[in-house]
Amino acid sequence: MQKTVIHSDQAPAAIGTYSQAIKVDETVYLSGQIPLVADTMQLVGDDIRDQVRQVFDNLNAVATAAGGDLSDIVKLTIYLTDMADFPVVNELMATYFSQPYPARAAIGVAALPKNSAVEMDAIMVVSRD
Repeated sequence: MQKTVIHSDQAPAAIGTYSQAIKVDETVYLSGQIPLVADTMQLVGDDIRDQVRQVFDNLNAVATAAGGDLSDIVKLTIYLTDMADFPVVNELMATYFSQPYPARAAIGVAALPKNSAVEMDAIMVVSRD
């Protein structure tokens, strides 16, 4: 098994001991993204809509670096500090994804890094190089 580290300067740098993504064969495991702006490493703001958009943009940047895009995601996990924000995630997800939608889980959590309101990680399948 060969593991390839995936990195994008268009997404926030890792803030811990992890890679933005790891590719094994055709499968890419994308680490959790919070709504950090890559250039500043600061949260995009407190508005949940802005945070969700930024997370999708960050995931897309890493997916692109891995040779795919959001349409190649087969499993998406969403972590929310307030499950009342779930309808916003659904609404915005429809602007980033089209059918067939990825399998998905949404999990309510007590807290997330940098006090963000949302984090998402994903599994993606891409064609071989």
